[in-house]
Amino acid sequence: MIERRNLSEAIGMEPDLVTKVFSLAMEVQSKHDRPYLSRKHSSYSIFAFRGSGTIEDWFSGKSFGDTSIGLKEIFPFLKRIGNDQIALINGNFFQQFHNILEEFQFSDEVNRAVSEKRKIVFAGYSSGGTIAIFAAILFLQRNRIHPLCVTFGSPLVGDQIFGHALRRENWAQHFVHFVMRYDIIPRVLLAPLSSIKGELQTFPPCFDQSKLESNAISSFCEIMRSALSIASHTACSFMGCTNSLLETVTSFTELSPYRPFGTYVFCSEGRMFTIKNPDAILQLLLYSLQLSNGEAVADVAFRSFKDHLGYQTEFNANMGTKDVVDLEHLDLQLPLSSGGANSSEMKSIEMVIKELGLSTRAMLCLSAARESEQQKQRNQRWVEDNRKKIEDELRKLQEYRDTAEMHKIGYYDAFKLQAEPEDFEANVTRLELAGIWDEIIEMLKRNELPDGFECLEDWVELGTRFRRLMEPLDIANYYRHSKDKDTGAYLKSEEEKQPRPKRYRYTQRWLEHVKGKPAGYSESCFWAEVEDLRVQIHTSNQKENRDAAFEKVKDRVLKLEENVRQWVEEELLRGEVFFEKSTFVKWWRELPERHRMESRIASLMFMVGSG
Repeated sequence: MIERRNLSEAIGMEPDLVTKVFSLAMEVQSKHDRPYLSRKHSSYSIFAFRGSGTIEDWFSGKSFGDTSIGLKEIFPFLKRIGNDQIALINGNFFQQFHNILEEFQFSDEVNRAVSEKRKIVFAGYSSGGTIAIFAAILFLQRNRIHPLCVTFGSPLVGDQIFGHALRRENWAQHFVHFVMRYDIIPRVLLAPLSSIKGELQTFPPCFDQSKLESNAISSFCEIMRSALSIASHTACSFMGCTNSLLETVTSFTELSPYRPFGTYVFCSEGRMFTIKNPDAILQLLLYSLQLSNGEAVADVAFRSFKDHLGYQTEFNANMGTKDVVDLEHLDLQLPLSSGGANSSEMKSIEMVIKELGLSTRAMLCLSAARESEQQKQRNQRWVEDNRKKIEDELRKLQEYRDTAEMHKIGYYDAFKLQAEPEDFEANVTRLELAGIWDEIIEMLKRNELPDGFECLEDWVELGTRFRRLMEPLDIANYYRHSKDKDTGAYLKSEEEKQPRPKRYRYTQRWLEHVKGKPAGYSESCFWAEVEDLRVQIHTSNQKENRDAAFEKVKDRVLKLEENVRQWVEEELLRGEVFFEKSTFVKWWRELPERHRMESRIASLMFMVGSG
């Protein structure tokens, strides 16, 4: 369905506020002695940032000026949780924002506005919008109240992980990006510096059509060629295309990492179109700027630059009367041909096609983007359907653990011995659970689940229960079959070479992220550390050699003992760890006597040593 709303319904901002925000965003462009301005309007405090016009301030170092350096320190949330992959951002825009934090009283001004219980709006025109984005993210990290971030003709600032992280935290809804249909600036960073350097020296270029140089037309074509490569590659990926040509193309064609996020408002012919699906936005950034029948490249190139200077006309006092069309639920299953339509729905779609200049191919790509998002929802329903199976299998392992404890043998040691039929049945359960969770992790790696999945409280809790109950069995199986002799210790410092399965690394990071815990090996890896230390210390039959080996790993032993004390207090380690015949007790009692007498857990071992 085509859904029409007024501007305040569409983006949660009154037209008068948008006009005030835009006016300040334009005013600050002339303030060369100050990178931002602040102003009060009604119950709001508006902070608008000045952009930079030189190409050197947009690109640096790499072809697209992207970097992850320094991001983790200021924006620790901007990453994928499971594999701890940090987002990429434009390094120059980030540095400009960092300079504002260091050289001006920006944070103090924002804090004063908050103390006055004012609503916060960050804004920017052109590259000033990228600074506003960083300011809003920093504010979201530090405050419980949510700001608004409004940009006008802003270039892209971060990669797919950047947008994913903001959607995962439910922050993307606070960002609104206004884009004139033909404005080239939101598309500029889709092209590498090498393709436009020396041709466009300043942004935005102030010229009329009579002064349009051929190199500007060439830059326009290069930007659109790069945008087409990215949009086509992305569309093929979420259409499920497996053509090896895609990989061949990316091997010699450098694709921009930048991707859109938040709510985009495309402005065209006095009408506005809103959309939130990032894949669909990427397609619209390309296809809404394609040539129409009879249009010359020079004409469209000219308009693409002039549109960046045309926001003033769009954002006037009458903007509240403009029709706002929500494209998020556009029924793209209707016939794509514009001929012979007689229904109001088809006429509405004809209007969208005409005003945004969308070809049949564009409509197909938009339809695929929408279908990709819907498939993520279906995948999550599949995952939810497996919840009962997971919980049933976990109950079986809990019963197995309880039975082992009744016989005064921990379920870790029982599973490692595999002496009883119950041990075999537990192994079957372990394999079934591993299969389900491995499929969930693979979906996450392929970006086939909604962005917010890893932060869902019930799945973080279930993943934590699964990890704490299951991982000791995987560790027991690993050392029972002496896999450490072939592939090394279960825990390694090299992330990609760790024998530890991703199903445990991912679920551990979910908990660390949601609870704000520091990264590190967890209580579910307790047995892996015990086993490796046992190998390191007790492989020699000669006491003097064992003492020397102990000294080499003494710091690790002390750290483990400190963790044991803490985990016992937090009830994360059960009494089975201290059973007389447990692997841990037998290993600890073979440590040097002097160390055992001075150990922080000596009293603990004495009290519970008998089980």
